[in-house]
Amino acid sequence: MTDVLRRGRASLAFSFFAQGVAFALLVTRIPAIQDRYGISDGLLPAFLAAVPILAGVGSVTTEKLVRRIPPSRLLRWAQPVVLLALLGVGAGDATVELGVALAAFGLAVGVLDASMNMLGVSLQRAYGRSIMLSFHAVFSLGGIVGASLAWVGAHWDLALFVSYLPVVVVLLPAALVGSRWYVDGGAEAVVEDKGGVGEAGAVAFKLLLPLCLVMTFAYIGDSTVSNWSAKYLEDVLGSSEQLATVPYNVYMVTTLIGRGLGDFGVRRLGAVVVVRAGAVVAALGFAVVAVAPGAWVGMLGFTLLGLGLCVLVPQTFAAAGRLFPGASDAAVARLNVFNYVGFLIGSPLVGALGDAWSYRGAMLVPMVLVLVTLVYARSFAAQPDRYGGGHERPRTADVGRGSNGL
Repeated sequence: MTDVLRRGRASLAFSFFAQGVAFALLVTRIPAIQDRYGISDGLLPAFLAAVPILAGVGSVTTEKLVRRIPPSRLLRWAQPVVLLALLGVGAGDATVELGVALAAFGLAVGVLDASMNMLGVSLQRAYGRSIMLSFHAVFSLGGIVGASLAWVGAHWDLALFVSYLPVVVVLLPAALVGSRWYVDGGAEAVVEDKGGVGEAGAVAFKLLLPLCLVMTFAYIGDSTVSNWSAKYLEDVLGSSEQLATVPYNVYMVTTLIGRGLGDFGVRRLGAVVVVRAGAVVAALGFAVVAVAPGAWVGMLGFTLLGLGLCVLVPQTFAAAGRLFPGASDAAVARLNVFNYVGFLIGSPLVGALGDAWSYRGAMLVPMVLVLVTLVYARSFAAQPDRYGGGHERPRTADVGRGSNGL
């Protein structure tokens, strides 16, 4: 039993890592993609917005598919599609080819994100302790590796295809081999999902809504950092162009550290305390950024943002699994859609407020939204289960079932 769980955890962690690498390689090379395909500044936002919109479609579709197909099988095929689509982005010549590659990437990412977190939630249930943050920590590590590889490609002026090909050649076969050891939540959860989610869907969504809002606000904050940190440091705080590239890297490193330590905090203090602390630290980070007199104080603010925001998303997925132990796959798929909602809202919201008002003032809006998490923090509490405890008891018949029949 222990070997099955350990292999399942390791293989799923590798999937999170590979996804972090692939996503970073795409978003950090957007200027190169724009130059390669000759996309105008006016058309570029439409291409970029299509990816999270289609990812939302993919996540909604996953909710329907997991009623008949195990999440492990969906993940096994979604990850290669994501990697091949990334390679397609680098290989195409015409705008229509880029559109097809990005469409495939977006749809597959929606399935990939939803199924990965479904398996993470079910594994955490089997372990009987918090491990969800560790998966997202590995995703952050993948993001750092991907961003570093993208820097190498840009520094040496490598073609996109040349930059992407070695990564895909390494990650694709490794992901396929590792997929043999994925561990599903088991047939019992699927049966309960079929019996409970259909008629009670509206009621279930009312229970899920606080977590959906927290997910949206967290990704509004995350997209603010990823899209505006460099511009804010250079244009508002007067940093050099080189220094302006540092905050996002610092943010990713502190996100990795925070997630790497976060599971210990959850086990010792509970999810409610950790989520509240994360929201307060993230809000403090936005406040420091908004009032920073110079670039170095601004970087301190972005450091606090990484430490605060990093715990919110993994704990939101884990809380959904606790709220709906018999239908966690459906809950995770629905919740995952709000990942993309926050991503779509965040960057345009801050940009519009910055142009109409000021970028310092615009930073206060995600600060307030993150603080709203405090209102919903009780939704992260451990839910009493049918066995009368505060945590769901592992199910022996379920945790022993790997994707290959283990």
